[in-house]
Amino acid sequence: MNASMLSYILFSCLLLSVQAEYCGVREIIRYTQRLLDDSSVSCPCKQTATRSCSCLPIPERGHELACFVDGTKHLMEKNTSSNQVITRLYWTFQALLDRNLCKRLAHGNQCQYETKGNVKEFLKKILTTYQEIDK
Repeated sequence: MNASMLSYILFSCLLLSVQAEYCGVREIIRYTQRLLDDSSVSCPCKQTATRSCSCLPIPERGHELACFVDGTKHLMEKNTSSNQVITRLYWTFQALLDRNLCKRLAHGNQCQYETKGNVKEFLKKILTTYQEIDK
């Protein structure tokens, strides 16, 4: 095996190891912060909430990605004013879940939660989850 082949193999392994732990942290924090700044929805969330207030899953530890996919999909379907940012977040979470890229979050494909929250609470959960990874 020659030196160029060895360096190619090492470079490929490096790329795979970097990609294997890709969580999209800075991108997701930036988008979520933008949505939080724009979001005026702070109504209390009850199981029988009115149409103006979305009740979104606040995930249990280990089920964050699946719940973030479900929640952002629900927001996308509501056709809010920040739809482009929400769509980007949704596809980022979906790709991370499908490809099992973020080992720190993806422990299951099912969203498990005990409580629901309004849009602001849901976005704050995304933000705090990704800020913990960024530390």
